[in-house]
Amino acid sequence: MTDLQNGGHFSSASWPWRSGNRFELLADSDQYFERMLQTIEAAAAYVLLEIYLVESGIIAGRFVEALGRAARRGVRVCVVFDGFGSLRLGASYRRTLTESGAELRIFNPVRLRARLQNFLRDHRKLLLVDGKTAFVGGVGLTDEFGIPGPPGQPWRDLVVEIAGPVIKDWQRAFDRTWRRSGGTLDLPDLPSDINLPGNADGRVALSEARAQSILANDVVRRIDSARTRAWIMSAYFVPSRRFRKALRRAARRGVDVRLLVPGRLTDHPWVRQAARRYYGKMLRSGVQIFEYQPRMLHAKMTISDDWVSVGSSNLDRWSFKWNLEANQEVQNARFAAVAAAVFEQDCAQSEILSRRSWPQRAWGGRLQERIAGALDRMLDRWRRPKIP
Repeated sequence: MTDLQNGGHFSSASWPWRSGNRFELLADSDQYFERMLQTIEAAAAYVLLEIYLVESGIIAGRFVEALGRAARRGVRVCVVFDGFGSLRLGASYRRTLTESGAELRIFNPVRLRARLQNFLRDHRKLLLVDGKTAFVGGVGLTDEFGIPGPPGQPWRDLVVEIAGPVIKDWQRAFDRTWRRSGGTLDLPDLPSDINLPGNADGRVALSEARAQSILANDVVRRIDSARTRAWIMSAYFVPSRRFRKALRRAARRGVDVRLLVPGRLTDHPWVRQAARRYYGKMLRSGVQIFEYQPRMLHAKMTISDDWVSVGSSNLDRWSFKWNLEANQEVQNARFAAVAAAVFEQDCAQSEILSRRSWPQRAWGGRLQERIAGALDRMLDRWRRPKIP
């Protein structure tokens, strides 16, 4: 590993770079849900699941049933659902889990008297089985992610399947959240060297809901050091001034800078409008902006040269201030080539914004951008309570 990968400029004291991992990018909902369910069915010792969005339906039902079967055959099953993200999960699903022997914890249950504390959310998506396999991405356990419906396809998302020494750090990360939610994990320590054929370097990247995020800082530094490309795929992109300036600087020095964001198909149209007010400056600096057309874009991925980050973080101020986020970072040319191919395929299905025509966009859209921007600035001034 290089000094840079070992730590250096981009290091995190808590989460070191580890060699000898195997990573696979799963870019199809049938693929990643099936692989996750198969891994749960094969579990022998324990299953750890931490997820933000889970709602009653076909997808949630399949996972609840698989987790229940694992618990009934003696596997320890520990599940953390976010208090807000799981509001639409029916009591029967929760009862099936607990009656099977699975341990269910709710992160920061919603309470009226908690006030702003209710905005602190666990937005992570992590499945870890037997200390051997992990899945990290942006998906939720709702039918939108896996069942065809209007406009005809599931939401577009990405998941990384992980094997190797970095698994021990994902287990530590889960343990933190489990304890915050009132549980005790006490699982056996994983071996320091896991004999796998992988050759990729990887690092856990977490955001702990604070004003200054290690995850955000790492991405900005990667963009500042990019030589050939800095590509960002984000579902809800309302970046800080520092982040916007980094993108413009990279484009001006000749780096291929691309931003892939949702088009009109989005579940949060006002977030899209809040982001669009920044597009003019970025376009003038040479940033290429693509608005994804076929379906709802929910994936979160950043590529800087041969470094890739995939996970739950949308790289916006709200996420870093209020959410627990989790990304898998990978430093590997082969994995970066696979990620870049997926990115380019999505760009080919997108509308590219024109620097020349952008100033002539409809006045109604401009008005929405101004209103959304005002709301964004107001929300950004709210002071965040301490995380539980």
